[in-house]
Amino acid sequence: MREFFRVNASKYDASKNYFVVRPSSLNHPQDNSVMFVTPEYKSKWESVLRVRECIVIWPESEDVPQELARLHAVILHHEPRLGFAEFFRDNGITYNRTPMPFKVVNGAFICDGAVIGSNCSIFPGAYIDSDVTIGNNCYIGSGVKLLGSVKIGNDCIIRENTVIGSDGLTTRRDANGKVVTIPQFGGVTIEDNVQIGANTVIGKGAIDDTVIHTGCRVDNSCFISHNVQLGEDTLVVGETIMFGSSSTGKQAFISGNSTIRDGVSIGERAFVGMGSVVVKPVAAGQTVKGNPAK
Repeated sequence: MREFFRVNASKYDASKNYFVVRPSSLNHPQDNSVMFVTPEYKSKWESVLRVRECIVIWPESEDVPQELARLHAVILHHEPRLGFAEFFRDNGITYNRTPMPFKVVNGAFICDGAVIGSNCSIFPGAYIDSDVTIGNNCYIGSGVKLLGSVKIGNDCIIRENTVIGSDGLTTRRDANGKVVTIPQFGGVTIEDNVQIGANTVIGKGAIDDTVIHTGCRVDNSCFISHNVQLGEDTLVVGETIMFGSSSTGKQAFISGNSTIRDGVSIGERAFVGMGSVVVKPVAAGQTVKGNPAK
């Protein structure tokens, strides 16, 4: 597993002497990681018992379970997500990408370490980072930027000037109102037979990947933020914004110029009308439209 940083847990609990080297989430906890538990997700806390030697940021309003304190260093915080952000700030962790050696092939910049399948068309001006994997029979248009950990399946089309793997805006405000940034450590997974239009931005996940499942179509000039999950064969029409951790089920249809609030789920085969602002979950098969969408 990848090591992003090294912070000794003894800084926070003198009885613990090990290093944490990565972030992780309650959905996918990992050994030697830092993670946080908010009151609304306290029911998932037992997932941290499956891993070892972590730092867990815990709500100070809740009792700390003995098993948790035995296994991990615990930081109490009135707002654990802010505590998570402050962990990175206080330890000087940013995870900004550094330039990698590259070759120019037909005018495209392809970094050492990138893996590209057979029969791919990569146009001049594209930039493909060292952690990128591209399957077979893919089209990568001019000016496309594939940044960080990006996995693209077979038979995919990425149109001109699209950016995949950019950082999302994940922030909190501290007690003084100052903005504290949470670095983005995840990547983007794009499965087979996906088409992404021109001038679209797909942000990498904050911890786990942003995922575009098989058969999806995303139009020109869309913004797909960090941790979004698009279900199979979903259609997203131009100028749509899907904020962090929003999702769709299979075969959903998001009409043009719509906005999906962070964390909101759109059900399987649901239809979101043009220009809608969706602030609540949409059930499978349901049609909604308007601002707010009803």
